[in-house]
Amino acid sequence: MLPRLLLLICAPLCEPADLLLIVSPSHPTEGSPVTLTCKMPSLRSSDAQFQFCFFRDAQALGPGWSSSPKLQIANMWKEDSGSYWCEAQTMASKVLRSWRSQINVHRVPVADVSLETQPPGGQVMEGDRLVLICSVAMGTGDITFLWYKGAIGLNLQTKTQRSLTAEYEIPTARESDAEQYYCVAENGYGPRPSGLVSITVRIPVSRPILMLRAPRAQAVVGDVLKLHCEALRGSHPILYWFYHEDVILGSSSAPSGGGASFNLSLTAEHSGNYSCEANNGLGAQRSEEVTLNFTVPTGARSNHLTSGVIEGLLGTLGPATVALLFCYGLKRKIGRRSTRDPLRSLPSPVPQEFPYLNSPTPGQLQPTYENEPREQSVAVHGRQQHSSEQKAQKPWGHIWRTSLQLIRIISVVCQWDTGTLKMLALDHSFSRGPDFCIV
Repeated sequence: MLPRLLLLICAPLCEPADLLLIVSPSHPTEGSPVTLTCKMPSLRSSDAQFQFCFFRDAQALGPGWSSSPKLQIANMWKEDSGSYWCEAQTMASKVLRSWRSQINVHRVPVADVSLETQPPGGQVMEGDRLVLICSVAMGTGDITFLWYKGAIGLNLQTKTQRSLTAEYEIPTARESDAEQYYCVAENGYGPRPSGLVSITVRIPVSRPILMLRAPRAQAVVGDVLKLHCEALRGSHPILYWFYHEDVILGSSSAPSGGGASFNLSLTAEHSGNYSCEANNGLGAQRSEEVTLNFTVPTGARSNHLTSGVIEGLLGTLGPATVALLFCYGLKRKIGRRSTRDPLRSLPSPVPQEFPYLNSPTPGQLQPTYENEPREQSVAVHGRQQHSSEQKAQKPWGHIWRTSLQLIRIISVVCQWDTGTLKMLALDHSFSRGPDFCIV
C-alpha cells in the first residue's frame, strides 16, 4: 500500500528523463537468472549521487532504495512475468523514472518422462521397500507428477513440486504389487507419460506338498508310482527334486504353476520314505516324508512255490526211477541163475516189519517237500524279509538225505529187507551183474 501511495505522490514530480531499464536476458526462461540495470546516459561523473529503486507492477523489488543501479534476480519464474521499471532520486529529492518494460518469462515444457525403480531392474523381494522414481529430462516451473498402476490407469499418488524428479514409495512390497506401472508429468503444456515398467515381486517357495499316486489301493512290485510335488507359493520357475530315503531319484522344473511329477517303476527296494524339495533361487524348502508300503504280487509267490514243488518232485522221483531200474535188473539176474542152479535160488522174501526206526510203512510213504520260504510283505524301509529255510543247503547234507531216500525206496519197491540185500551183495556172480545195479 505504501509503494502505491508513494507512486501517486511522486507521479506529478517524476519526469521521464534519460533513464533506461535494461533487462538481461531480454527473454528469460523459467529458472534462469535476470539482471536489471537502471542506466542514465546523460549522467556525468560530477553530478550528485543518486538512489535507485526497481519496480514490478507497482511493487518495489529487492531491498528498495539503494546506491546500486543493478538488481540481480537469481531465478525467474512464470509468475514473475510483468511490467518493470526503475527510478532514480537525486539529493534534491528529484525523482527520475524510466519507461516501463514488459518482461515475459518463458516456461519450458516437460519432455522425456521416464520411470525407474529402486531396486533396479523392477524386481523386489516380498516384504522389501520399492520406490518408483519419475523424472523428466527438461521442464521448468512447478511440475505435477502422477503415478498409475495397471493398464486401466489406477492413480496411486499425485505430487506437485519444482523439481525434475519425484518419488513414490511402497514401504512393503506384496504379491499384489506385481503389476505394470507408469507415471505422467506436466507443467501447463499438457501431460507427458512415461513408458510402462513391469514390477516383479519375488516370493520364496513355501514348504512343498508331496503326493504319491499308485494305480491301485495297495501298490505292488511292478506298478508305476507317480510322485507329485507342489509348492503352493513361490515365484516361478521352481526346480523340484525327488528323494527316496534321502537318495536323489531325479528332478523336474516347473516354469509355471501346478508343481512337477516324477514316475518310478516299483521294485522291492523302493519301499520306504519319500520326500521332495522345491527351490526357486530364493531358498530351498523340503516336504514332509511320506511312507510307502507295498507287497510282492501273488503271481510271484505262486511261481516261487511251483518251482519249489518241481524241485522236490525231481528230488524224489529221480531216486525212485533208479530204484525201479535196479530191481528190474536184479530180478532178471536171479531168474537166469535159478534155471541153472535151483539150490542156489533165492527164497521168496517174507514180509516183515521194516527195521528202520520210525520208518513209515510202504502205504504211508509219501514224497516230502521242504517248504519254500514264504513271501513276506515288503517292509517300510524296502527290505524284503526271508525265512531261514531260504539259506543255501550244504552239498553233503543234500547227498546224505538223497541216499537215505534211495535205500528206503529200494526196500519198498523190491520188497526185500536189508539182510536180503546184503546176502545178494556177497554173491560173486551178482557183483558182476548189470552195470546199472550198484550196491
